[in-house]
Amino acid sequence: METIEIIRKRHSVRQFKKKPIEEEKRTELTQLANELSEKSGLNITIVYDDPEGFNSALARYGKFTHVNNYIAVMGKEGMDETAGYYGEALVLRAQELGLNTCWVGLTFNKKVVKRLCHTGEKVFGVIALGYGESQGIARKSKRFEDVTSISGNTPELFTKGVEAALLAPTAMNQQNFVVKCNDGLCRIDTRHWSPYAKLDLGIVKYHFEIVSGIKVFD
Repeated sequence: METIEIIRKRHSVRQFKKKPIEEEKRTELTQLANELSEKSGLNITIVYDDPEGFNSALARYGKFTHVNNYIAVMGKEGMDETAGYYGEALVLRAQELGLNTCWVGLTFNKKVVKRLCHTGEKVFGVIALGYGESQGIARKSKRFEDVTSISGNTPELFTKGVEAALLAPTAMNQQNFVVKCNDGLCRIDTRHWSPYAKLDLGIVKYHFEIVSGIKVFD
């Protein structure tokens, strides 16, 4: 399946079945998490069969149910964008394996998850993981022209990249980003500051780059 099709099928899911994740899928995801951690300098840890990570009043308020598996994305201060970029790589691989996910910024058990941090690290986000009660639903999205600023020619597959960026999960579905292209050079910026702007930016960049093949410059 092409990456853009995986992205189109992925929707945030908060209600999960009690069905355990198969061992072969655990092995593959854990190996990928380890590889991404080594490549990025992050600490990406997957926890299986432990409901305590989402055993909190906030999780119940967020309507999360039967979250027995989750991915904690952690690292040094200032690595928010990196966390979003590499965490989303795991999200899309999980989707390809038939699993469902949801990025979570607040509504998890912080006391439990923070125990996974190494010295000097913080939790950038947690990804609920498992078999969803449903496949989720598509959210309202901005238009191409709402999130682009273009001058001169654009590279091949630029439009596909923007489509993928528009399908990226962002906090409160704000889509607080703009994809700029000036004679073939592309970058993605946030429109205004928000607590999860940098994390969202990393997620959006991963979607854009993995589909378009265009490397975004900083």
